[in-house]
Amino acid sequence: MKLWSIRGNSQKLDGGSMFGNAPKAMWEKWAPPDEHNRIDLACRALLASPLNGKTVLFETGIGAFFEPKMRERYGVQEDRHVLVESLRAAGFEHEDIDVVVLSHLHFDHAGGLLAPWTEGRGPELLFPNATYVVGAAHWERARNPHPRDRASFIPELPSLLEASGRLEVVDGTHSRALGEAVRFTFSDGHTPGLMLAEITGPERVDGQPHGGVVFCADLIPGRSWVHLPITMGYDRNAELLIDEKRRFLEDKLARNVHLFFTHDPQCALAQLVRDDKGRYTTTHEVAELVARPLGGHSLAA
Repeated sequence: MKLWSIRGNSQKLDGGSMFGNAPKAMWEKWAPPDEHNRIDLACRALLASPLNGKTVLFETGIGAFFEPKMRERYGVQEDRHVLVESLRAAGFEHEDIDVVVLSHLHFDHAGGLLAPWTEGRGPELLFPNATYVVGAAHWERARNPHPRDRASFIPELPSLLEASGRLEVVDGTHSRALGEAVRFTFSDGHTPGLMLAEITGPERVDGQPHGGVVFCADLIPGRSWVHLPITMGYDRNAELLIDEKRRFLEDKLARNVHLFFTHDPQCALAQLVRDDKGRYTTTHEVAELVARPLGGHSLAA
């Protein structure tokens, strides 16, 4: 099996919102803001093939579904569907994807499911041959969003997914589409039922998978958020998220599971380490993956 990092449309969002209660004097060293206080963000997907005999895309980024006014409001930098172009550059068309795994349905993670905006036309799904995999708790949230995060969802998307006849709602550690090749855990600190997908590694220690890669989604958007106290203003419950992140990182460090970041503009993959003060950080950082074999200890070396 090989892995590709697939660039989608990029964004600029307010740095204060992205770093929660961290002071600007701290976060601007990690992510320099522009004159509008916005920082650069990637919307990166992970492609794995063959995975359980299938070509699998983890997330789709923000895409190009916004009309021009909304695209400007949310800082989307390109008007074309960059994800589709990046897939093609890797040797794949969107019709080649067998499974799309969605950590959650906020528009910057699921908007790439849709065709680019065209005046006078409603939203249309891409990936016509794919099973769409979504977590059960978050599926309910997307269908009945809270006023606090209603604007983060695409209103038409749940109906489009249901109408496709290819939706799989997951309520456990594995899906029908991917079997034991991908293991799911869940987090509620950012949004209810955020689904974290781990591609299980080729090694096993004490019966547990070892040396795989996990799509960190918005639990850990990039390297700066590996530090336990750092959360986003967009998170639903910062204290809960920190507790979830601690358990998540303890597990990934113990099993040498590498971290894949969706929003870090400079880093797609990294190995997790702990410094002499007990603080989590990263090493062996990889900017992009191009047909990289999944190989346990050597993945980010």
